[in-house]
Amino acid sequence: MTNAAHIKARRYDVSGGLSVAADVGGDPSHPAVILLHGGGQTRHSWAGAMRELLSHGYHVINLDTRGHGDSDWAKDGDYRLGTLAADLRAVVGTLASIPALVGASMGGATGLYLAGYTDEPVAAALVMVDVVPRMNPEGAARIGNFMRAKPEGFASVEEAADAVAAYNPHRPRPKNVSGLLKNLRYRADGRLHWHWDPAFIRRADRVEPPQFTDVLLQAARRVRIPTLLVLGMESDIVSPSAVAEFRKCLPNLEVVDVAGAGHMVAGDKNDVFNHGVIEFLTRHLPAK
Repeated sequence: MTNAAHIKARRYDVSGGLSVAADVGGDPSHPAVILLHGGGQTRHSWAGAMRELLSHGYHVINLDTRGHGDSDWAKDGDYRLGTLAADLRAVVGTLASIPALVGASMGGATGLYLAGYTDEPVAAALVMVDVVPRMNPEGAARIGNFMRAKPEGFASVEEAADAVAAYNPHRPRPKNVSGLLKNLRYRADGRLHWHWDPAFIRRADRVEPPQFTDVLLQAARRVRIPTLLVLGMESDIVSPSAVAEFRKCLPNLEVVDVAGAGHMVAGDKNDVFNHGVIEFLTRHLPAK
């Protein structure tokens, strides 16, 4: 396994005078994988997947999306899907060769948008985790309700862990919840708040859950690179009919079902997730 000391923090300049934070590791001359978290998450949700990818020889860039984690917040509240894709394109432009894009939920939608609406090659392969162009509205509403809840923040990390446990009842509540602090920050009120810009969820054109079904379906029709869809079998976000619709746009779409996983597939079943993604990448973008 790759030593954590070999993972370095880096920032990338993106549009609007902002910069986004990332953990970067591996040999830059090797094939690259960019990891894109879901809305309301941070790059720390990919920690296990990043270590596994590094151990297989990939150069890995694990990004915090604008407005999330240690990345800058947009003063104008611009978190539109096209803007997130432009940020991603700026990061891709720093690489020696085109990477694979691995995105969960919002991150997957961003990767699909970039791959579909960019004329020149920007990705060698695309992995989308529990996201399709037409999301289940009930499941999407549940995400939105969770993100809008507790605007006053939390008195303790234990209280935040209780909120996560209520949202993800199928996932055992960890005995040690200190790791959750990576997704929280203290504000001036002395309380813990989620580590993302509240303006992200207040905007009508936000992308988590994606509001751009037709735009994403059109993007899918334009994609010509190997694409993998990883589904959590306990998720209420993606329906079989939505997968069938997506497959009509992308006839060569590969699908991996992960039993016992909800919307946060990588966190729920990390080993199974890693195996499926690395097997796909090994075929379509083998590491040196």
